[in-house]
Amino acid sequence: MIELLIVMGIIGLLMVLTVPTFITINRGTDVTSAAYTMKGVLDTARTYAKANNTYTWVGFYEENVANSASPNPDTPAVGRIIISIVASKDGTKIYNANNTSIDPSRLIQVGKLVKIENIHLGLLPLGTGTGDTFDTRPLPTPAPVDDSRFGELNGSPTGTAPTQNSHYPFQYPVGSPAPAQYTFQKTLQFNPGGESNINSGLGVLGMPYDVKRIVEVGLQGTHGTRVDTISPNLVAVQITGFGGNVKIYRR
Repeated sequence: MIELLIVMGIIGLLMVLTVPTFITINRGTDVTSAAYTMKGVLDTARTYAKANNTYTWVGFYEENVANSASPNPDTPAVGRIIISIVASKDGTKIYNANNTSIDPSRLIQVGKLVKIENIHLGLLPLGTGTGDTFDTRPLPTPAPVDDSRFGELNGSPTGTAPTQNSHYPFQYPVGSPAPAQYTFQKTLQFNPGGESNINSGLGVLGMPYDVKRIVEVGLQGTHGTRVDTISPNLVAVQITGFGGNVKIYRR
């Protein structure tokens, strides 16, 4: 009996010591999985634009994961990311200076909505631009940096990138005009040649659709609506504006 109690005590101690490690591994795996999902979405949007000689848009939307209903208006809007890909039906970019959004009747949905839970679009510490690791990864360019990346500072609307919402957001569902379930204010556009633009801010030529040399999407794990700031759970997904190469950097 004494030996059995000793063995049970040792097992209990090992469980206490190993549980935090497993939690970190699981959360790290979640963020890594989300990063590969994001990479797949970006690759799909770019490939579709080139293959069909048209424009595509990727929309990012984040909401409160504590509310199982989706969409929901609860604050903070943290923990559940919804991603949509749409394309121009006729191959033109559709919008012009007279529009305040993209006409849904002129869009088609590319694939299904993607929903990722317990993940936050975060503003990550910038790389130094001197290497090929998370800490030395390239800087999003051109300046200002925050108009070449997507994310928010721990869910705060005062620290957000891009610094302006898209000039031409799009809705879900598309097709025949219908009440919007989701309105995607943060959008990435792919041209027929595969170049990527963020529809926000003003580019180097004073236009909001200059090709971005490097676009970054920051991902952080969450515990409910609380953003996990532990460094192993930081992942940056970068896409080059001209080549369309997508690379994942994980600290």
